[in-house]
Amino acid sequence: MSPRSHALLDLDPAVVRRARSLARKAGKPVVDLATAHTTVSVERATLRLAGLTGADHDGTPWVNHLVDAVRAEVGLEHGVTTPVWDALRRDAAPDLLTLAQKASSGGVTFRLPDGKDATAARKAARKDVAAGVRTLDRQHAARDRFVRKVGDAPRTPWIYLIVATGDIHEDIPQARAAAHAGADVIAVIRSTGQSLLDFVPEGATREGYAGTYATQENFRLMRAALDETSRELGRYVRLTNYASGLCMPEIAVLAGLERLDMMLNDSMYGILFRDINPIRTFVDQRFSRQVHARAGIIINTGEDNYLTTADAVEAAHTVTVSQLLNEYFAKEAGLEDWQLGLGHAFEIDPEVPQSFRLELAHALLARQLFPKAPLKWMPPTKHMTGDVFRGYLLDGFFNLVGAMTGQGILLVGMMTEAVVTPWISDRDLALQNVRYVMDAAGGLTEDFHPPRDGFVQTRAREVLDEAVGLLEGIVSDTSAKGSTYPQPLLAAIADGTFGAMKRPPTAGKGLDGVAVKADDYDNPAITLLEEGSTR
Repeated sequence: MSPRSHALLDLDPAVVRRARSLARKAGKPVVDLATAHTTVSVERATLRLAGLTGADHDGTPWVNHLVDAVRAEVGLEHGVTTPVWDALRRDAAPDLLTLAQKASSGGVTFRLPDGKDATAARKAARKDVAAGVRTLDRQHAARDRFVRKVGDAPRTPWIYLIVATGDIHEDIPQARAAAHAGADVIAVIRSTGQSLLDFVPEGATREGYAGTYATQENFRLMRAALDETSRELGRYVRLTNYASGLCMPEIAVLAGLERLDMMLNDSMYGILFRDINPIRTFVDQRFSRQVHARAGIIINTGEDNYLTTADAVEAAHTVTVSQLLNEYFAKEAGLEDWQLGLGHAFEIDPEVPQSFRLELAHALLARQLFPKAPLKWMPPTKHMTGDVFRGYLLDGFFNLVGAMTGQGILLVGMMTEAVVTPWISDRDLALQNVRYVMDAAGGLTEDFHPPRDGFVQTRAREVLDEAVGLLEGIVSDTSAKGSTYPQPLLAAIADGTFGAMKRPPTAGKGLDGVAVKADDYDNPAITLLEEGSTR
């Protein structure tokens, strides 16, 4: 991304400060809500950090069995680690795996210890979980060393390309071919519906649907293949997957353990587009982002999805509001600017007059509001018609906006969008489109200076003002007072403010997996991540 693209809009600094202040006011009560709750997935992720892996003969992970057994006997509100390590200290089993196996058949009794027994159990749990956090640290350091050794992508934006056949062993050659053709980031789309599974599948998978299952073994296989490709190319090829859905914290942990580089991780995507309970989502996303922060993983947020269900002009300010909220939630969880792949998209109807200029204004606004973030710029999808020639032209315009506004991560558009799952040849043509535009116009940020009161400047200020107005409305809304969950942001989500989707906090998938923390709640993973320590 070009630093010269960061000051092209004459935005009022006071308005920008006001926008961020309002985002904090809207987000802080939700953070307080998240820190007061835990979920089954947070507890399972903690056990994964302690080394518990594997699944039974039916494919149910042992972490699910163990958390379910503890929850059935003593509840989730105290955290699972104290009763689990108390059972280990009482010689209920020699190790975590055996304990989980015995618990799955009712062969273990759990209790809530007190006094010295509780202190000893917590100390033992912290020691074992710390080993997993140290692995995150080692993988973070290993990435940095590898990038220094083989070299980084020679230019920005990073070119981001999707592969996913359903079969990890088919994905690998496609990913390697894409990297050789110029892709800097390989994203493996998850199998349709995985976000709604309340367990993480085990092992290498060969039968996904419109995508490939996210599993630890699939992560390991693809990372190893792309490491080999990185050595061949003399530049580091990054790997992306999805930390979203009901198992967001667990997938974040697995990504950190296997050295993935980016993860899709939006604060509201699962709520709006998968009908996952809002409280479950906010609790899970905070923990997952703490893991990403520690592992040095860049998150990609999902604001582009709003524009597939709402009009891209009328709802442009909701994208800005979501970006500001995602920034607040991410930084509160420990992520740094360089890890904030905030999302936006080229989704205005091409029939709208001046659509290209509007796209320029929206992209430049995002770029200037978040000058240090590697923004993720998404190609047209909603208005792709199946006319591949028109689609190829739209993708070229999308690439040109990316060049003119200095985007950080550019997802390659496909002219066969809305027709078929792209062939390798389609991807090759799409990469040629990107390379041509970037080679021919990559320096346009030096020359592009929209006039002070021209169309682009005026539109950008208009969207920012509308975003501030929406945030003011959210923060001042008192309609939720007296309800079970009085947070104004939750009320706004319930009202359909984002993506035209109405999602109340008392409904949605996964609500039964949420628990209010007791006074004696303990989770060594959260403690270690917040302390920045593995002692």
